[in-house]
Amino acid sequence: MDNKQIIENGYKCFATGDVPGLLATFDENIAWTEAEGFPYGGTYTGANAIVENVFMKLGGEWENFSAVPDELLDAGDNIIALGHYSGKFNETGKSMRVPFAHVWTLRDGKIVKFVQYTDTLKVSEAL
Repeated sequence: MDNKQIIENGYKCFATGDVPGLLATFDENIAWTEAEGFPYGGTYTGANAIVENVFMKLGGEWENFSAVPDELLDAGDNIIALGHYSGKFNETGKSMRVPFAHVWTLRDGKIVKFVQYTDTLKVSEAL
């Protein structure tokens, strides 16, 4: 698979709950950055930190949380995804639909870096 196909497959894994399939694409020292102001904002290193600090929280605190890419831009070792998040925050019952940009960096067929850009105010309004 080329880099764009790896990222396409990663979004499919996330959408279907195939976390092991997604984690298989990660480099062991992946750096994952959630935007400052996002509920899980910060940088996490390694798959375990990402699962504990991001994926488990998304799965437990949101109903039907999704990250759907509308477009993937191939820039060689970087793939940029433009899309939207949606879901309902369990505690408030409020729903959101918010645009995002994700920048993925790959080396040797593995994801080494992820950076999230999104409208954190729109997400916060659902909280």
